Amino acid sequence: MPFFSRLRAVASPAIGLGCMNLSHGYGHPLPEAEALRALDAAFDMGYRHFDTATLYGATANERLVGKALAGKRDEILLASKCGMAIDPEQGRKVIDGRPATLRRQCEESLSRLRTDHLDLYYLHRWDRQVPIEESVGELGRLVEEGKIAAVGLSEVSAATLRRAHAEHPIAAVQSEYSLWTRNPEIAVIEACREVGAAFVAFSPLGRGFLAGAVREHEHLEEGDMRRGMPRFSAEHLPRNLALLADVEAVARELEVTAGQLALAWLRARGDDILPIPGTRSIEHMRENLAAADLRLEATTAARLDALLTPERVAGGRYAAAQQAEVDTEEFED
Repeated sequence: MPFFSRLRAVASPAIGLGCMNLSHGYGHPLPEAEALRALDAAFDMGYRHFDTATLYGATANERLVGKALAGKRDEILLASKCGMAIDPEQGRKVIDGRPATLRRQCEESLSRLRTDHLDLYYLHRWDRQVPIEESVGELGRLVEEGKIAAVGLSEVSAATLRRAHAEHPIAAVQSEYSLWTRNPEIAVIEACREVGAAFVAFSPLGRGFLAGAVREHEHLEEGDMRRGMPRFSAEHLPRNLALLADVEAVARELEVTAGQLALAWLRARGDDILPIPGTRSIEHMRENLAAADLRLEATTAARLDALLTPERVAGGRYAAAQQAEVDTEEFED
């Protein structure tokens, strides 16, 4: 499989870099010079799997990644996403999985990323107005043309993955997965293993929560997407922080950071689980990458499993509008 063979060839495949934070989602984007320095540092310290999307920063993130990594293209695994973008006329997010849209977005992404092909190209969201077979079929034609090496899906259910894979082989599924977001364990990880797809875990640090980066709802700046997420609300965050204190205690026992412990827990779930933490901090990039070498004993992993079970976590991961956009399985209340 092209994606797996590419992973074996890169230097540090176990943990990749989610580039969204530099341009999108968590308040004001970094100034370009700082963001470029961060990406240069990430490459120098060993990151080789870089993940971006048309959506992030209304295409600004792809331009940034393209500029930073243009001279290093043959040394990295480059992933991007289509099917969800900021409409420049409406100024809002639009999900559009029509084949013509996906083809156009791919060609524009290649231009912004300064490359003639992408190693992995995800359908960012399934557009329920378009059969998944039509969207994936077009991505399969882009594979045949050499514009992408492998097809991925993001935030889909096991049933949708199986339908898509019947149309064209799916190399990876990307969804939120961490100690406090366990939804992929319901069905989709098993389905990935069934069809031979990797599972790429975005927000493996719980959008900074598991690394201790969010202590007060009021400290989240305007424009930070977490302000609208139930788990980070003034109502639910204190209860979740009490759970985090137990995780931090385990980290102190092992003399690692809580963030490193959370990444090591994910790595212990299987070699086919590939975390892509995102951060704006070069120091945190280095800290996260070091977690690739951590190995948890089974007893420690089981202890962590019990600390942040779904029924103990307060609040949903998405607000209603965002939840309506995804196709993932949900735990019953």
